[in-house]
Amino acid sequence: MPARLFKRRPDSHKGDYGRVLVIGGSPGLTGAVVLSARAALRCGAGLVTAAVPESLQQSVAARSLEVMTLPLPESRPGYLSMRALPLVEKVLEKTDVYVLGCGASQDPDSREFILALIKAAARPMVIDADALNALAGGLSVLSGRKNPGFVLTPHLGEFSRLINKDAALIKQQRKKLVRDFAGQYGLTLVLKGSHTLVSDGKTVYENNTGNPGMATAGSGDVLSGMIAGLMAQGLSGYDAAKYAVYLHGLAGDLAVKDKTQICLIARDIIEYLPKAFKSL
Repeated sequence: MPARLFKRRPDSHKGDYGRVLVIGGSPGLTGAVVLSARAALRCGAGLVTAAVPESLQQSVAARSLEVMTLPLPESRPGYLSMRALPLVEKVLEKTDVYVLGCGASQDPDSREFILALIKAAARPMVIDADALNALAGGLSVLSGRKNPGFVLTPHLGEFSRLINKDAALIKQQRKKLVRDFAGQYGLTLVLKGSHTLVSDGKTVYENNTGNPGMATAGSGDVLSGMIAGLMAQGLSGYDAAKYAVYLHGLAGDLAVKDKTQICLIARDIIEYLPKAFKSL
């Protein structure tokens, strides 16, 4: 792990450790945004803002004392909309990295907003959940994007939809397909699952931490926030993804000793991150 993640200057302030913007949320799925934002903070990001449709803002704010919230204009209650694009683009000018897709739903208006933001924004980003679903069938957006750092975090099913290949085939050729996709689009790809893979198109890292108890709702949202939190502190997308995947699994392994596999939930992973960092 880079030494700067463990030792801070005495005269530093929160702005020195990066600004993360988590964009997502829809009716019934606000927890995904909260988990991602909390994980970014727990990994050291100095400032984290959750940007959600305005009718959901109070709900998210009530559960996130350390996370700032940004209400986004909406076309219909609870869903991301193109009406929010000008505001988000303005906020991104003061953002180091953003997470897109957590709990965003597959609403057509939300999909339009997501694709437009990927194409227009010039900031590093982590793409997860429903933003991955929006990309399925629209990968041309990746070729025309402006942002320098780009991390995709699909699980097997999402990756299957992205590349239009059967999941059984992907299991047989995981490393090759992950490396080829990352190289073709010039990004970092994280294929989540048992022995998660991370590739920048040149090398492939295979993770050896984690356990079946982490197969629980919200675990992926926590990982996306962790990656963003490390990127905000100056790590490249590939390095941030590698370290985040390792720490994510390690926190899960530490938590499962107390919580058991059957009782483990996503919040436990965040709770045990300090122990994971300390063990290194």
